[in-house]
Amino acid sequence: MNGNAAMSEAAVGGRPTNLPLLCWLEECRKESVPLVGGKCSSLGELINAGVRVPPGFALTTEGYRRFMAEAGIDREIKSLLGKLDAADMDALEEASASIRASIEAHPFSTEMEDLVAECYRKLSIRCGIPAVPVAVRSSATAEDLPGASFAGQQDTFLWIRGIDEVLQHMRRCISSLYTGRAIAYRANRGYTDDLMAISVGVQKMSNSYTAGVMFTIHPANGDRSVIVIDSNFGFGESVVSGEVTPDNFVVNKVTLDIIDRTISQKEICYTVDLKTQTSHAMEVPFERQRVQSLIDDEITELAWMGKQIEKHYGRPMDIEWAVDKDLPAGGNIFILQARPETVWSEKQSTPAAKAGASAMDYILSSLLEGKKVK
Repeated sequence: MNGNAAMSEAAVGGRPTNLPLLCWLEECRKESVPLVGGKCSSLGELINAGVRVPPGFALTTEGYRRFMAEAGIDREIKSLLGKLDAADMDALEEASASIRASIEAHPFSTEMEDLVAECYRKLSIRCGIPAVPVAVRSSATAEDLPGASFAGQQDTFLWIRGIDEVLQHMRRCISSLYTGRAIAYRANRGYTDDLMAISVGVQKMSNSYTAGVMFTIHPANGDRSVIVIDSNFGFGESVVSGEVTPDNFVVNKVTLDIIDRTISQKEICYTVDLKTQTSHAMEVPFERQRVQSLIDDEITELAWMGKQIEKHYGRPMDIEWAVDKDLPAGGNIFILQARPETVWSEKQSTPAAKAGASAMDYILSSLLEGKKVK
């Protein structure tokens, strides 16, 4: 890690002394999970694989630990959680509220504030937008990893603008590591808080005309020969949250032909309030509710990008994307995040017939499954 990454000078718990407190996303790789968590390491890996990703930077897990130690919050957490019963949700929520209030109320050190402000200034220059609007995203070290479904447990804040707001929402992301649900999940899965950390990504906000999710495997039946895209107008919140039934497109993974399409009645979408610079839900005009939210060329390009991402990672992927209306066609589709698909791709294939079955049982079960019997 080089560039403008600020280095930690003190070793903590036997960790190396030269870990950066902040780094740019393009400095991250898939091996950077311990430093920047699953989400940011995935974004860095995508950038270095040639995928179009909005630029940004990250507060590293070392920066998180420095903040927690300087604020004395780490000791408070150890004291509170050490005597908790993971099954007592009332006690967990009470401890969570106390921990989160402490984190969100404590300012970063002057050094850390200056480092974040400098990165934010450089990002604004890079994007050509003063005080560039950003997404502030949590990225936990066990998040988005195969076998650990941490995704969605930590927070993401959209359309954040100005350094004071960025710093405040970075603390809110850190505090989201300690929701009652997240504490209980880690306790039940055997993850100790000593081993947990969080990174916070600060990434240029895509001013989405259309956004959604894409799977490089059929999420309903596990078919690996297709790519499935869900989309709606505006930001992807309405699709990810399930607030709207999105348009659905099924694309042949080999030919990139659209083999099935369902245009839904999309009654709401999320867009930006230009006065408050915040994301809010709005009603889609009636005449647009049944209009296809992605044109066919965009569907094909998205599917091609999904195919390249799957090829790079060597496994089916769950991808969030956006079409930025501020940029011209041909360079306005961005990948916001990509993580391994964990529902179908990790299922063990069941044998055609049970152990000890006769040859006739095997032939019949194979025929019923549509397999060619050799």
